Amino acid sequence: MKSMKSNKQTFFIVFLITAALLYVAFFGLHLGSFNIKGANEMRFGIDIRGGVEATYTPKDLDRDPTSDELDIAKTIIETRMDAQNITDRLITVDKTNGEIIVQFPWKSDEADFDAQKAISELGETALLTFKDPDGNVVLEGADIAKSYASASSDGDGPYVVILELTDTGSTKFAEATGNMIGKEISIYMDENLITSPTVQSQITGGIARITKQATLQEATDLANKINSGSLPFSLEAHDANIISATLGADALKVMVMAGEIAFALVCLFMLLYYRLPGFVACIALMLQVVGQLLALSIPQFTLTLPGIAGVILSIGMGVDANVIVSERIKEELNSGKTLSSAIDAGFHRAFSSVFDGNVTVIIVSIVLMIFGSGSMLSFGYTLLCGVLMNFVAGVTASRLMIKSLSAFKFLQKPVLFGARRISE
Repeated sequence: MKSMKSNKQTFFIVFLITAALLYVAFFGLHLGSFNIKGANEMRFGIDIRGGVEATYTPKDLDRDPTSDELDIAKTIIETRMDAQNITDRLITVDKTNGEIIVQFPWKSDEADFDAQKAISELGETALLTFKDPDGNVVLEGADIAKSYASASSDGDGPYVVILELTDTGSTKFAEATGNMIGKEISIYMDENLITSPTVQSQITGGIARITKQATLQEATDLANKINSGSLPFSLEAHDANIISATLGADALKVMVMAGEIAFALVCLFMLLYYRLPGFVACIALMLQVVGQLLALSIPQFTLTLPGIAGVILSIGMGVDANVIVSERIKEELNSGKTLSSAIDAGFHRAFSSVFDGNVTVIIVSIVLMIFGSGSMLSFGYTLLCGVLMNFVAGVTASRLMIKSLSAFKFLQKPVLFGARRISE
């Protein structure tokens, strides 16, 4: 009896969780330093809200930059933007004039629309160097493959900064640190000293650690500075200009309206044709969309119009799963099975079809994210989030809710499941 009561409560628990997440997704959650931005605070792409265009040129370089150096600088800028989820961007290398032209959208909370201030989001564009006590450069930014913060595991903490060196950098650093044990190695961004760790032992193997970082934020800030300095030369930004939205807010309104109409029509169809499973499907679809919105707003992933199209397409994928499950349950009921057995068998028989269909879309989404950029990346990301949420909402949550509602005697009528009859 206790199990039956617990099962009846499941629907209401899932419904309340969905309602709570719906509120957070649309209105955000602001509790002191804890801050989740809502749908109205998302970072929209250049096509919707416009952005900034800036031209970067080598600073204090007494020669023309090579084609390879410009390509490396472009790659590093792209990596920085990826780390900040600025997926809608256009980076062009002008090899004739030795320039890199960058376009990217405004931040979600931008109020001043100051182009010069906005480009500071991309981080410092100075040259990173490691120098010995005599001022000799022993390592440069281009020798650093990646830097990141980590919790200390051996008492050198509480936090450390991990440096992954290139093959060339590993060789150079092993030789330099072998002669500098007990001495400080100074790390500069151009001529500005950022830290001076002491060499404890010769560093081999291509992994270096900067220890004794007091807080995670301190370690993260240092790692970000090191990453931002991994350029073949310093860059200077100039000619920062505001660029207008390529399609504008009206296009956003049209896409949002299309999504709302599509969602409403899908829910109406499910309610009329599948009745109780259709009602559950509507809640599951809402949970799926809410999950997608949170996956965009929490990391401030840039949302473009193709990204919104990915959300709408995933709604179709989500309702497809619910249609398959509902049809399977109806078939099992019509074959004479009890309601409980029909629900279990329906979900079991439908899972392979839903799984196969979703996995193929997941593969396509991942390929789009790996090889695409800008709008294509936004589309792939929203589609991937939608399909993953389909497993959570359309399969797991739907099953929990239907099983819960079927525990109520007045909801056990076969007509509520679209069936002709149910065995006694």
